[in-house]
Amino acid sequence: MKRLFAAILFFRLAAAGLVAGDALPAVIPVPAKMELRGAGFQFDRSTQIYPDAAGEVANYLADTLRPATGFPLPVASRRPAANANAIWLTTGGAETNLGPEGYTLDVSGKSIVLQAPTTAGLFYAAQTLRQLLPVAIFATNPIPNAGWTVPGVHIEDRPRFAWRGMMLDVSRHFFSKPEVEQLLDEMALLKLNTFHWHLTDDQGWRVEIKKYPQLTQAAAWRPEIGFGLDPKASTAYGPDGLYGGYYSQADVREIVAYAQKRFITIVPEIELPGHSRAALAAFPELSCLAESGGATNLVRGAGVYCAGREETFDFLTNVLGEIMDLFPGKYIHIGGDEVSNANWRKCPLCQARMQAGGLRNTHELQNYFVHRIDKLINQRGRVLIGWSEIREGGLAPNAALMDWNGGGLAAAGAGHDVVMTPTAYCYLNYYQSQDLSTEPRAMGRFLPLAKVYSFDPIPPGLALQFQNHILGAEGVVWTEYIPNLHEVEYMAFPRLTALAEVTWSPKSRRDVDDFNGRLAGFNERLALAGINCRRATFEKIGAWQPKQLNSDGVTLEWDITKYLDAAGPRRVTFDPFAGTNGLDIAWVELAENGREISRDEHTGYAGDQPADPSSPSDPVYTLFVPAPKPGAHYSLRARVAGSGGNDSCGEVNWSLKPVP
Repeated sequence: MKRLFAAILFFRLAAAGLVAGDALPAVIPVPAKMELRGAGFQFDRSTQIYPDAAGEVANYLADTLRPATGFPLPVASRRPAANANAIWLTTGGAETNLGPEGYTLDVSGKSIVLQAPTTAGLFYAAQTLRQLLPVAIFATNPIPNAGWTVPGVHIEDRPRFAWRGMMLDVSRHFFSKPEVEQLLDEMALLKLNTFHWHLTDDQGWRVEIKKYPQLTQAAAWRPEIGFGLDPKASTAYGPDGLYGGYYSQADVREIVAYAQKRFITIVPEIELPGHSRAALAAFPELSCLAESGGATNLVRGAGVYCAGREETFDFLTNVLGEIMDLFPGKYIHIGGDEVSNANWRKCPLCQARMQAGGLRNTHELQNYFVHRIDKLINQRGRVLIGWSEIREGGLAPNAALMDWNGGGLAAAGAGHDVVMTPTAYCYLNYYQSQDLSTEPRAMGRFLPLAKVYSFDPIPPGLALQFQNHILGAEGVVWTEYIPNLHEVEYMAFPRLTALAEVTWSPKSRRDVDDFNGRLAGFNERLALAGINCRRATFEKIGAWQPKQLNSDGVTLEWDITKYLDAAGPRRVTFDPFAGTNGLDIAWVELAENGREISRDEHTGYAGDQPADPSSPSDPVYTLFVPAPKPGAHYSLRARVAGSGGNDSCGEVNWSLKPVP
């Protein structure tokens, strides 16, 4: 009977999405330590929640559990009896070595105890508890007879990195206040704690500045959606038909407060000195063109503030002053990337500024610009952070770097704090499949889930004594081709889920196969919550490793018998996720009992950049599959070679269904 009961319990947990391959509950991000311990806890109508601290967290937990359970789950003001059916939230006696965001969680047959040194830790414990319950807990309506059982566990957990973030670009496309708040809820589920809000760029200014109403009267709007998109893909239109929008200061304060209740800090980004066409459309007198009378040798629409004009710094002083009044967090992001210096080289005021300051070139002029803004931000007790380019000419003494295209290793080694956002691992606006026929339009590169999960924010070669300067990492969503929240979610999930585990979980606990097993249940939770998570259209059928490769070429083979379930054309993709070199592909064939029955022969390349830029790089192959024969053996063969070296590794993926 005991064996029968154990088997029944296991299959119940498996059906609820709670059991991974190691029989532990499936939680993302995976906790630092988790052990099964005895009987589980059964939620029912008598269950109550008791906080001796963090009443807001207790209310939040109750609010998230009530819709699916239909239980009242009162937050008790008096301490329940010791044997009560209760969830306890306490900061008393917590382990201080868990840090400011760590927690313990203990589940027994009588109670659930969430314990942490701080309310932030209790909040993250609550997120873990939500995942310990059956998948149906994420439903938005009552699910009768669901059996709300939490397995008996002991969990000790804390984050690996302090900065676990996501960036949303709202300049290219505007997202409403409720949409931003929904995204904050989705971040909270993953224990992400930093929302990088890209508020201004060339295409729109999105935050009210009281001193300069022109910024939202004019610079927040444009004639059309742009980027070649269907105008119906967004609802961000004003009553006059113009496209755009902005957040009032009241909106911002409410969003900041909403984020704070979820222990998320908002880092605002006000782009300067480049990417500023929207602002300069409202204030053309702050451009170099104003001084030169529209001289034909200057670049119109360059989107760069005049660095030689004092009025530029007066304007930015006033703007950033209001921004710092709205956002109480430590960091103020100033962009600083991709600054065109063409006008600075020809502008009389900029040249005069350079001569007076002994600046030898426009890189040093940009450095002067950033240093002035750094001093302004420091005077308010804040820290400037900017993209990789702010390091050119030397980082400002107190500045932090956001590394998207280099500089993180050197900056951290020099004692500057760094947030890692390299394009190769963190740009969630890149394609999720190399078969572009299955994906919405995106930025041109390819970033598979496996590669995101393989990311380590600590740059190779960074000495141990400087590794504490790597604050963490964030997923970046530029929205040129992403005009609505539904598509933001599609691009973010599940890749943001992988990055959450990268930034929270100990490196020793991470395992890609285990993650993929846990991800299936997690995606079901997202679906029940109404979050648009991308579903896989391909399945991994094999892989290649450096030890298999050489520069002359080898034929690799993978057994795919179990994947042939229907006749029709199928696609094969070669998806690299590690290595500095690529993979050259000559042909791919399908064999039945060792005999070729379909072949696609064209030159392909799998990697970040081909060794020869003129070479074809299509790593997608189409094979025509006949009706599978019972008892036949099917294999996939490919002729491949290392390109520029033999350190490439990656996955071979097979389309789940016949393709058009």
